[in-house]
Amino acid sequence: MILTQKPAYHRHITMGSAMNTHGHHVLDARGRVLGRLAVIVAALLRGKHRTCYAYNAAPCTAVTVVNCGHVRISGRKAADKVYCRHSGFPGGLRRTKLRDLMLRSPEVILRSAVRGMLPRNRLREGFMSMLRTRTDEEAGR
Repeated sequence: MILTQKPAYHRHITMGSAMNTHGHHVLDARGRVLGRLAVIVAALLRGKHRTCYAYNAAPCTAVTVVNCGHVRISGRKAADKVYCRHSGFPGGLRRTKLRDLMLRSPEVILRSAVRGMLPRNRLREGFMSMLRTRTDEEAGR
């Protein structure tokens, strides 16, 4: 017997055009804990709130987070957590404490937390390009 169609349990239905519809979410970070906010933002960027979610496709959902400077840090992380970056030159490792980075550019903290919660694959940079962060001064614009 020759089967011309795949059985129903082998068929894969995609929602190509439904994934391309643009969505936009604005979240207020004032008083929210950093990690809990980052979980929500990462899920929205991946499109897990949509009925047509697909792990291998990036939805066109933009997320804007306002008041990044007023995000809450739990525990002793403000004093203990260290962000590292390297210039590429010998001895070029730079360390910055969370409390110092919070005063200079709080958007970097939120972007780093969200980036760590996204999958480590080719889609990650596309997800991060859909994330916009605003400090309190820029929130009204």
